[in-house]
Amino acid sequence: MPNTIYDQDLDRNDANHVPLSPLSFLARTAAVYPDQVALIHGKRRLSWGEVERRCRRLASALTARGIGRGDTVAVLAPNVPAMFEAHFGVPITGAVLNAINTRLDAAAIGFILDHGEARMLMVDPELADVARDAVARCERSAEIVVVDIADPTLPDATAIGSIEYEALLEEGDAGYAWALPADEWDAISLNYTSGTTGDPKGVVYHHRGAYLNAVANAMAWEMGQHPIYLWTLPLFHCNGWCFPWTLAAVAGTSVCLRAVREEPIFEALAKEGVTHFCGAPIVLNTLANAPASARRPLAHNVKVMTAGAAPPASVIQKMEAMGFSVTHVYGLTETYGPCTLCAPQPDWQDLDADALARIKSRQGVPYHMLAGLMVADPETLEPVARDGVAMGEVFMRGNNVMKGYLKNPASTAKAFAGGWFHSGDLAVWHPDGYIQIRDRSKDIIISGGENISSIEVEDILYRHPAVLEAAVVAVSDPKWGETPCAVLTLSEGAEASAEEIINWCKENMARFKVPRHVIFAPLPKTSTGKIQKFVLRQQAEDSINGASSG
Repeated sequence: MPNTIYDQDLDRNDANHVPLSPLSFLARTAAVYPDQVALIHGKRRLSWGEVERRCRRLASALTARGIGRGDTVAVLAPNVPAMFEAHFGVPITGAVLNAINTRLDAAAIGFILDHGEARMLMVDPELADVARDAVARCERSAEIVVVDIADPTLPDATAIGSIEYEALLEEGDAGYAWALPADEWDAISLNYTSGTTGDPKGVVYHHRGAYLNAVANAMAWEMGQHPIYLWTLPLFHCNGWCFPWTLAAVAGTSVCLRAVREEPIFEALAKEGVTHFCGAPIVLNTLANAPASARRPLAHNVKVMTAGAAPPASVIQKMEAMGFSVTHVYGLTETYGPCTLCAPQPDWQDLDADALARIKSRQGVPYHMLAGLMVADPETLEPVARDGVAMGEVFMRGNNVMKGYLKNPASTAKAFAGGWFHSGDLAVWHPDGYIQIRDRSKDIIISGGENISSIEVEDILYRHPAVLEAAVVAVSDPKWGETPCAVLTLSEGAEASAEEIINWCKENMARFKVPRHVIFAPLPKTSTGKIQKFVLRQQAEDSINGASSG
């Protein structure tokens, strides 16, 4: 590329170019709003000034123990202050934070510790037993320093580590001098996929992507300054969708929550004046169907961001009727969490509640920092027609797409083939440019040569007044190849027969999409509320075809 007059004597230097890192948000907010409450955990309150000093202490202590750039520090904990602080203290050293799914078994955690080459593991007392077992399974167990995260609310907790978290902080210096990474492409965190079809893959984030997605969160949600955020979303899930860094950017307050249940959520909404929280549709469904005894009246409108699965329109409608304002986003672990947004349009205000809920259930348009989004043929990468009918795979590109999979070049190359990230999600593209997920590619049901979207059928099922939760999976069929099977749980006190459900579906969808089988049973879920369809498929297959063959 030839030089121009704008390339002459206009070089980058320390005055005009600084690497992007969300760590800069911590420094600014601690300087500007040092007394603003940053963390609430029970009766405990920590200001942003205190949090920044604690993060310096953590970074200083880790550095003194020889942990630095390229090392991995793992944390196995619920949404408690130490987990939040690790999102800053660990990467300040140049090390990489690995927040581990608290619902995993010892074998999976042990694999992650070995694969990520963890130098340290911080453990909440509730998870001490599984952590001890996991470390014992590691080939590198002797190299892992285990740190106990004590909690005053759990006085009889078991200690398994060589040092407690607060004692570790005491080793550090609150005046520890630190700098942003020299390269914004440096890794900031490591997140593992669910591993439902084999060992989980380690998704690597960089500082630039974390910075940009944190800013995009604030823009997409119009968060302003000093929001009060309730941690219903696990911090281990895509680093809490990058919201620890977003809250530092907007000087927000984090209200910690150990367990996601109706009572403590409604209590926090009322007691702490919560303005925002995130959660999978199952969390919204739980609140929408909570018993009257658990509910508290909302003193103000509360903003809810949902993703993780396509939210049924009926759930959105119920939540908004209760005084919540629902924003639907979509993304994957590989995209730092949210990367698309169902951005509201002015003319939506004229829609009735049912139509509005349906249009808000779409996955939407690119997040502010996403460079490219398309629905296309997975083989040719040719975009599909924007007619709301033609189905293709969702592709993304931009700064908020992962660096790649750790120590897995084949999977990385496959994911980035053709210069786009291949999501594995199937969607349609509407004329207004909004995408709408129809299914995971592995969940689409092909019956007699016809594609059936399990999400579309589930959306109809959720409209039935007796249905609390619904999932549709494929079961094998000698005539059609496979057919839909609905697995349902009913609302408390509600009754419905399989025949009634099937007739409901016949009245509301094309006949070939109607489930031929209905099973009433609990739905297995991941820690983030996603329904485990691979488990349901096997259960349904055993229940229907296993019984019929016997």
